[in-house]
Amino acid sequence: MVMSEFTYVFAFGTMFALLEAFNNGANDVANAWATSVSSRSVTYRQAMILCLVFEMTGALAVGARTASTIKNGIIPIAAFNGNAGVQLLAFACASAGAAIWVMWCTRNSAHVSSTYSLVSSIAGVGVAAVGAHNVEWGWSGGSGLGAIFAGLCMAPCISGLFGAAIFMLIKMVVHVRKDPLKWAVFTSPGFFLIAGTICTLSIVYKGSPNLGLDKRPAWFIASVTLGVGFGLFILSGLFFVPYVHCKVVKKDYTLKLWDIWQGPALFTREPPSDASEARVPNYAVIQHAGDDDQDIGELTAPGKEQTKDPEAIEKSPSGSDTDVPAEKSKPATKSLAQLEDAVAGGNPQAQYRLLLKRAEAKHHAELREKRGPLGWAMRVLHNHPMGAGSIYELHNLKALCMRLPAYVVIAFLYGLYYDIHRAQVGILGTPEGRRMDRVYSHATKYQNEVEYLYSFVQIITACTASFAHGANDVGNAVGVWAGMYGAWRTGETVASKEEVPLWQIAVMALTICTGFITYGYNIMKVMGNKLTYHSPSRGSSMEMGAAITILIFSQYKLPVSTSMCITGATVGVGLCNGTFKAVNWQRVGLLFFSWVMTIPIAGLIGGGLMGLALNTPGY
Repeated sequence: MVMSEFTYVFAFGTMFALLEAFNNGANDVANAWATSVSSRSVTYRQAMILCLVFEMTGALAVGARTASTIKNGIIPIAAFNGNAGVQLLAFACASAGAAIWVMWCTRNSAHVSSTYSLVSSIAGVGVAAVGAHNVEWGWSGGSGLGAIFAGLCMAPCISGLFGAAIFMLIKMVVHVRKDPLKWAVFTSPGFFLIAGTICTLSIVYKGSPNLGLDKRPAWFIASVTLGVGFGLFILSGLFFVPYVHCKVVKKDYTLKLWDIWQGPALFTREPPSDASEARVPNYAVIQHAGDDDQDIGELTAPGKEQTKDPEAIEKSPSGSDTDVPAEKSKPATKSLAQLEDAVAGGNPQAQYRLLLKRAEAKHHAELREKRGPLGWAMRVLHNHPMGAGSIYELHNLKALCMRLPAYVVIAFLYGLYYDIHRAQVGILGTPEGRRMDRVYSHATKYQNEVEYLYSFVQIITACTASFAHGANDVGNAVGVWAGMYGAWRTGETVASKEEVPLWQIAVMALTICTGFITYGYNIMKVMGNKLTYHSPSRGSSMEMGAAITILIFSQYKLPVSTSMCITGATVGVGLCNGTFKAVNWQRVGLLFFSWVMTIPIAGLIGGGLMGLALNTPGY
């Protein structure tokens, strides 16, 4: 029986559940894809498409049809004493607490784990609803809060060790050789074997109940995993090795991707006589092409622009009509930039804000030159600025009406044109820009031809991670919403495991993808190259290290955050440069601080809302 008297609670709970899913995509998923985008293995737009395809496919095709309504049984279902209304309210407040905190963090470019935010919010709700003594604070077989928060330190450290081990293998086998290109070409099947085995294991071993994989014996899992891995090994040896040998060793620039099907015949293919260099992408983080400002978004600090020497001012010939006494000459007209510099003066904070404003203005000026809808929207905002006075002034109300359609277009399309690499490098003249320059100076840059081979490996690992996230983690995200729907629809308290309708999984997966596509850039700009120097060989090692860690934690039924694993692997690979200076420790410290603060803040928001709702005085 539908609890119609509590429909408004379900409506608000649904709103916050979808908001939490949106921010999950904009925060967690963006961090997962930041490695591939930062390494230039895929562009941001390609990552959007791949995320949409693999996230949705994983969720709908092989995703679980049951989900934990209360993550890891933090609150015993019996503690609700059969009161479905209170349980519905608890689910709604838990979603609200997680959504509000993750939304604030995403808006301020602070990465947090959506899973940890939801767990913390549920714990706070549990204290308010059923009392602290009914909340599972201990280890509880790996499902209590103690086990969950232990992963806060364990997962990044273990992931960092695995990521570093894989990259050191690549470094010793390939990068330090006298002829690293040939070593990279002929050892690539081995790395495809490693990547294929790990990626297959991450899908099959965790088990998809929809395909019955969770009931398969160990020999079946081992057979499928090794079969896929060695199958990829053989195929790469037959087709990939001849293709890249022709492309990067022979430097055949006429070779097309579909020529890969020629297989070993490509070894006998003659390259053009004028083939001098391999045509592969430039994987350098900072790319100079004559105009530094245009390439990496660097601007000169205010007050440091080159000015003309007063002694070098051209003077008219003596006695001419244009000879004017100095005391009667008019003061030179200053440009807007000079006036801004004068206002900023010796105030470092004002200079910093001015640098950021100029960088943003330059980016928006480039967007106004675009032909599509975004270019039109940016021109509308530029041509109809808000005037003096408050928002309710008539001229401002008219401008706002003109700007509203443009705001909608920008909200959906701004991320498509956002330059992640330029944002990660920072702006010259700011403390962050100087810090990133120091970090990059300690990282060894390898040949683009060598890095090109590992970009294929990284595409496999990135797509598999997205598929696995859709197959396993979307079910976790939808669990609370499914609990709300079940309690509201039946009028009875739901069990710890609840059937999830397919339409709820589809809506949740689509909302997560929408969050990544429209707002993921706000997190990606502070991840990836903002932590350490990225390249395809490094990026593929990071993703494989994170995947191995997730597999191990799953084996022992320990909760783990994918985002924390990829961050730990990033730091581990960065340290393989041989110095602590190759890692941006300030950004790492901010990340860890945001992870720790998630626990009390999300818990207080969720618990506070639940406490207010349950104990609101009335007549």
